[in-house]
Amino acid sequence: MDLGLKDKIVVVTGGGSGIGAAISMTLAEEGAIPVIYARRAPEDSFLDALMAKSPRAGWIKADLSQDDACRRAVEQTHEHWGRVYGLVNNAGANDGVGLDAGPEAFRASLNQNLIHYYTLVHLLMDDLKASKGAIVNISSKTAVTGQGGTSAYVAAKAAQLGLTREWAAALAGDGVRVNAVIPAEVMTPLYRRWLDTMDDPEAQLAEITARIPLGQRMTLDTEMAATTVFALSERAAHTTGQWLFVDGGYTHLDRALSTLAPTT
Repeated sequence: MDLGLKDKIVVVTGGGSGIGAAISMTLAEEGAIPVIYARRAPEDSFLDALMAKSPRAGWIKADLSQDDACRRAVEQTHEHWGRVYGLVNNAGANDGVGLDAGPEAFRASLNQNLIHYYTLVHLLMDDLKASKGAIVNISSKTAVTGQGGTSAYVAAKAAQLGLTREWAAALAGDGVRVNAVIPAEVMTPLYRRWLDTMDDPEAQLAEITARIPLGQRMTLDTEMAATTVFALSERAAHTTGQWLFVDGGYTHLDRALSTLAPTT
């Protein structure tokens, strides 16, 4: 299936590691030109593989918590690559800022996990309108389930879902589509580091996967990427304002399903 993404420039924040890296690579495989915004350089082996699939792909160093850094990144994108077709707002991390952290830490966390989603849409809005392009916001199941001890992260992720609907409404008249893709349990380097803080990481992993109805396994980063890239593509031309859960049924299905034997 041709997704119609050949030679289209797509900005992917946090696109050099984890879910973001899988999205960047899938875009490259579809002929798009991923431009990664990241605080740290992606690994050389990843960049080599990415550019082998999309020779014009590249990355820009940017601390997205800083408005000026976002502005410079967009200016560099225009200078080096040209008009942007798509934006994947992905960068962020669960920093564990809970009720005990206080308002200053809460605001700082929102700056790391939420504000740049808005800033980049603001800065790229003219490009997106001219391209009749697409935005995908990567959120989290915690936005609709809560987690405990993560007030700021959950606030950011829930706001991203609200903004997905708001921007879909605001930009519909310009032909710009906006959707969210929502993971639950995806094995990434960041997730692995969190697991490794547990007394028995493998037992914790087994407990988590046992509660995932479809296959009792973690979602693959490539599965997240496939849905994200499809949502960006012309094949999803009449899909906007949607929250797409890529989670093996974890968020919405009865967890008791994980204990049932397969039907024949």
